[in-house]
Amino acid sequence: MTWIAIFATAAACFALKLAGWSLPARLLERKRLQRAAALLPLVLLAALVVVQTFSAGRSIAVDARAAGLAAAGLAVLRRAPFIVVVAVAAATAALVRAAT
Repeated sequence: MTWIAIFATAAACFALKLAGWSLPARLLERKRLQRAAALLPLVLLAALVVVQTFSAGRSIAVDARAAGLAAAGLAVLRRAPFIVVVAVAAATAALVRAAT
């Protein structure tokens, strides 16, 4: 049963890719579609961050990860380099976990 699901998913991904290549160029040149396509990776990454930060199994959890995310957000607002943002988030999460 698992192999059937894997092959069905692979076929669906191939069909989706083929459908994208089959679109006429005039549809892809629309400004609105180009803006939406440019924002799509950002939206997907934000959704992944939220799911990983606020989920614990099948429930919602607010713990040290949320504090780390908030600290990282503040560091980004202060225009800190990426490595500093990561270090601030990790240090904040570690401190909150040590305190609780």
